[in-house]
Amino acid sequence: MNILVINAGSSSLKYQLIEMEKEEVIVKGNIERIGIVPEFPSHAEAFEKVISEIGDTEIHAVGHRAVHGGEIFSKTVKLDDDVIGKIEELKEFAPLHNPANALAMRACRKVLPENVPQAAVFDTAFHSTIPEHAYIYGLPYECYEKFGVRKYGFHGTSHKFVSAALAENTGRDLKNMKVITCHLGNGSSATAIDGGKSVDTSMGFTPLDGLLMGTRCGNIDPSTVTFLQRKMNMTPTEIDDYMNKKSGLLGIGGFSDNREITAAAEKGDKNAQLAKKILRYGIRKYIGSYAAAMGGVTDIIFTGGIGENDPGVRVDSCSNMEFLGIEMDAEVNAGVRGSLSRISKPSSKVEVWVVPTNEELLIARDTKALIS
Repeated sequence: MNILVINAGSSSLKYQLIEMEKEEVIVKGNIERIGIVPEFPSHAEAFEKVISEIGDTEIHAVGHRAVHGGEIFSKTVKLDDDVIGKIEELKEFAPLHNPANALAMRACRKVLPENVPQAAVFDTAFHSTIPEHAYIYGLPYECYEKFGVRKYGFHGTSHKFVSAALAENTGRDLKNMKVITCHLGNGSSATAIDGGKSVDTSMGFTPLDGLLMGTRCGNIDPSTVTFLQRKMNMTPTEIDDYMNKKSGLLGIGGFSDNREITAAAEKGDKNAQLAKKILRYGIRKYIGSYAAAMGGVTDIIFTGGIGENDPGVRVDSCSNMEFLGIEMDAEVNAGVRGSLSRISKPSSKVEVWVVPTNEELLIARDTKALIS
């Protein structure tokens, strides 16, 4: 079975065609500047280009990444006009992602034959198991009832994939594990996974909450928002842009890329050094709090572009954590880049791992399971 995985942005379309028996990628690519360049005025033309790149290889099903499912979608669903309409209705929660996801879904259904089944796999679905006491905010309850204001969580496909991959590769039952997964990249989040289920996560109502990120501020005192609006005479749209695109590593250290922050810090840049410390301190705090929330921790996973490739972030995030039973193997950790590896000492009660993520493969697996 060949499954085409689609990950659409507002002006881009990433794709992978995966042969599911051996779970091997047949072809993959990325089309950019949709709606900007004349050859791709819309996602429909971009998808036609995808089909031409794939050539004569048969497509048996399509799995679409959908960022926000709200409380409507708590699992992978078969795609139809009603589902796409509801994804569009949730655009207030993810204005940069959901409309683009819906455009690509409509384009795909227009180009491919009706007998090719399609599925929507939601970033938020894995976090639908978070208990009410962990997802309700301390606002009047009517904010949740009327407007759906609550913690939703994101990066669910990644957190789900790496926790399951660790259990599979170590021959353990995920139901007996308490795992803290740290997906670290330009966008970062940590998740507490107890018995295979997400019970808390750092991103909240939007992907702005939680850890310090490339250009996102992470968690701050909510009163900071209205204070800055008054002081800087900003509109709601402007303050939202300020927190999402001009803050984080960029706002503090001058660079949004962790590698550039690290390089500047090593040259003595004090702001870059500060940004570096804030990120690592924040990860350490989430590890400690999630260990408390679950009543223990058996494993810690680092994944994502930073988590898989930056030994410094990993070792600093787990420093001074011996009281939790975490003993890092600094020598092993220093040599690990993007490969599944245990980076804690054999004597460590808590196992610390690098597990490469593969969200496209998880989307393909969920799609296969649904249509089968």
